[in-house]
Amino acid sequence: MSETFNLLAYGIKPKEVIRNASPAKLYALAIKFEPEADITSVGALSLKSGQKTGRSPKDKRIIERPESSPDIWWGNVNIKMDEHTFDINKQRATDYFNTRTRIYVVDGYAGWDPKYQIKVRVICTRPYHALFMHNMLIRPTAEQLATFGEPDYVIFNAGEFPANPYTTHMNSRTSVDLCFERKEFVILGTEYAGEMKKGVFTVMNYIMPKQGIMSMHCSANMGEAGDVSLFFGLSGTGKTTLSADQDRKLIGDDEHCWSADGIFNIEGGCYAKAIDLSAEKEPEIFNAIKFGTVLENVVLNPVTNEVDYTDTSITENTRAAYPIEYIPNAQIPCMGGHPNHIIFLTADAYGVLPPVSKLTPEQSMYHFISGYTAKVAGTEMGVTEPQATFSACFGAAFMVWHPSKYAQLLAEKIKENNTKVWLVNTGWIGGAYGVGSRIKLKYTRAIIHAIHNGTLEQSPTLKDDIFGFEIPTICPEVPDEILVPKNTWADKAAYDAKAKHLAGLFIENFKTFEAGSSPEIINAGPKL
Repeated sequence: MSETFNLLAYGIKPKEVIRNASPAKLYALAIKFEPEADITSVGALSLKSGQKTGRSPKDKRIIERPESSPDIWWGNVNIKMDEHTFDINKQRATDYFNTRTRIYVVDGYAGWDPKYQIKVRVICTRPYHALFMHNMLIRPTAEQLATFGEPDYVIFNAGEFPANPYTTHMNSRTSVDLCFERKEFVILGTEYAGEMKKGVFTVMNYIMPKQGIMSMHCSANMGEAGDVSLFFGLSGTGKTTLSADQDRKLIGDDEHCWSADGIFNIEGGCYAKAIDLSAEKEPEIFNAIKFGTVLENVVLNPVTNEVDYTDTSITENTRAAYPIEYIPNAQIPCMGGHPNHIIFLTADAYGVLPPVSKLTPEQSMYHFISGYTAKVAGTEMGVTEPQATFSACFGAAFMVWHPSKYAQLLAEKIKENNTKVWLVNTGWIGGAYGVGSRIKLKYTRAIIHAIHNGTLEQSPTLKDDIFGFEIPTICPEVPDEILVPKNTWADKAAYDAKAKHLAGLFIENFKTFEAGSSPEIINAGPKL
């Protein structure tokens, strides 16, 4: 905390400004001022995010300005807002800050490579949010903090205060607004901490491609020989779980950039899903939950304060945010060389895609642009079939440019570095969800290990008739019969029908991107 530090430049004048407080200090403030704050049996800080327990993508807006507008992929992901409305929302946030006794400030960095690093300032009203961003940003040393100067981007998190739904462009009491020219990010009406983290990622997704750098929604790790692997995948596919490997060094679990020099992590921490977490299945993540870790929306035993990771009564999206050094084999600084392997993760609930397949460069671009996974049936009344989910670049919600921009950058990087690309299904085999079973984690880990040690590259393969990729038919420690999914189905005709159905969904989804894709990429998709 700095006695001379103030926020007068932003029109914010609280009685107390608490800047870059230690975790212990933020713990004390949270226990004193946050009604539902608690300390778990292992020392983590447990808090609730209020009504919103996940991001609000439909309430995210980008300010339309002539400087950046031609670069932005406008539509359902990047929704337009005018600057006047942004001013109203920022003033609303400022007015709320000025009703508070104390304001928390976190100054930190995004991007481990000093050549591309940006300075980020977070202004917020909850100790919970300050500790969260203390964990997720790259933490400055005392010397760096003393000479931090002016930030490159500022996050104004007044999430405890609602937006006015009658304001132009508003459709709820939640508003998440970003202006690239003013380098400001305003949050109203949601206390879900992930909005800040993904706001920083959105910024990096805009400014990095301008410098010819590929920004990616992926995890990354590195072997003893310095070989790097990237793991792309939507929520629930295993991106965080599979990158936390005791035999490899973790570069990062979620957001990275690929420059001419190699890979660097954007963040200073990890944000892991905590649902059904166990020491047996995910020991690295389980053991990272200790003093300094933020646990969101979990349920505690009222007597022992132990966490029940199976309890979804608040939300299925329970989360843990901790500094990356809490992973024992973290690579610090979080940087590595050019990737040897890229692994696209999908949880195919149709039971069609093989546990692993090899992709050509053209197929790699097709599947990267598609960004497929599936949601299981039973999540909504009347839903009896799995639902395909396509998210361009495995992270459309955070992409600012058109997906073809990121695909082009990735294609160039893959070609320049002879990177191998694999599609790994962590979903169902032996039938669709409700009939088949989910692939065992130990088999998926064995597949990843075989990719890393080169064994899978030497495996004989079988070409898939519909999707066209090569399916390895032998993998150590994985039963041969599950590697070719049709072999696991009792009803082979039912498999063929389901495969054609999924292929049709791919083809229909890709029509949106055909205009920006080469004939080679379009032809790399499934054939009916």
